[in-house]
Amino acid sequence: MHQFLKEKSAELGVELQELQIQQLLQYKDLLLEWNQKLNLTAITKEDEIITKHFLDSLSVNMAVDLLKYKNLVDVGTGAGFPGLVLKIAYPHLNIVLVDSLKKRLTFLDAVIETLKLKHVVTVHGRAEDIAKDVQYREKFDICSPRAVSNLATLSEYALPFVRTGGYFIALKGQKLDEEVAQATNAIKILGGELERVVDVPIPATDIVHKIAVIKKVGFTNKKYPRKAGEPAKNPL
Repeated sequence: MHQFLKEKSAELGVELQELQIQQLLQYKDLLLEWNQKLNLTAITKEDEIITKHFLDSLSVNMAVDLLKYKNLVDVGTGAGFPGLVLKIAYPHLNIVLVDSLKKRLTFLDAVIETLKLKHVVTVHGRAEDIAKDVQYREKFDICSPRAVSNLATLSEYALPFVRTGGYFIALKGQKLDEEVAQATNAIKILGGELERVVDVPIPATDIVHKIAVIKKVGFTNKKYPRKAGEPAKNPL
């Protein structure tokens, strides 16, 4: 697993140091241990955790040069993907992990403590509510959720967190082109602009990610995001 992780991450342009590899493997072990009681992931094979969670998360690096930025928020982080993986791979990042389920954050707090990670915090709540908080609103260089919501809905969750000049990096699947067409209006309303779409093959899999790189070009109106549930029910 050690050599596999080192070689495959390098294919994504991420050169992991020995400590980072050990931290990721420890993260994997904790995920499998906690998963027995919390049902954090349906993926339980060690090699698939590395490919479908860790390498998948590191694919963000193919869309934006993370070394140039400092503050990142992961909305709907779940078991820490991609946010906590990116923290391990890029220790200089200040990371905020947002999730609406407390049990997931309890797990993430345990990983953070065990791995002795600094400048990474968990925040419990829905994106629609947290994005209204002045402490978090338009404060981040990057928002990189890996979520199942359609792009229009995801844009309303993500773009309010991003400062002008920052990026919303949406990790999506093969239906992205269709979603982009449907989300064009929402992205514009929320102060974003689609810069490009990047195709990223995930090493050692047949998965090809499509990643939407959306730049924040203006402020987000204070009425967005709308109240909890509304972005999903009625996308802009």
